[in-house]
Amino acid sequence: MEQEVEKVEEVQSTETVESTGKAGKRDSRKSDRKPREPRAKQPKLYEEEVISIGRVTKVTKGGRHFRFSAVVVVGDRKGRVGLGTGKANEVPDAIKKASQAAAKNVVKVAIVDDRTISHEAIGVEGASKVMLRPAAKGTGVKAGGPVRSVLEMAGVKDILSKSLGSSTKINMAYATLNALKSQKTLEEVAKLRGKKVEDLM
Repeated sequence: MEQEVEKVEEVQSTETVESTGKAGKRDSRKSDRKPREPRAKQPKLYEEEVISIGRVTKVTKGGRHFRFSAVVVVGDRKGRVGLGTGKANEVPDAIKKASQAAAKNVVKVAIVDDRTISHEAIGVEGASKVMLRPAAKGTGVKAGGPVRSVLEMAGVKDILSKSLGSSTKINMAYATLNALKSQKTLEEVAKLRGKKVEDLM
């Protein structure tokens, strides 16, 4: 029995030595490590603007549950623009979801002379209709509300606009985007007709 007790004590002592040795190695490793450098924030590819924020109420057996919906437009003011929507329990989370969705839906828009559109167009979304017309240099963006937000994010500087239908913000924004997407440049029209650009001038 005494021999067995001695053996057990020896085993325990060797285990403690091994554990202290491992701990010492870990401590030495930690001391050798360099402190982590903070990650540099990546610059945003697109600017964003909130078009509307709404409160959504869901009535259940347990009571009312409130959530928030957001509509956000993103763009680089150089011909790229996108729209997105998001829902969450808090406003910042809804805006974040909407901006991420908008960044996924970015489209390229044809802009003439980096300031206006090439021709008149009418965009339709639901019951909303938005008419866009090119304007002379120095006119500015003659639009309001969501139409103005979308046009500015797309990089349009001179344009005339008119709302012809419903004034629902989300539908007006999508109608504006549809009108911008329908724009065709001289090169595209010439290619469709099988002619040269000079023949169309």
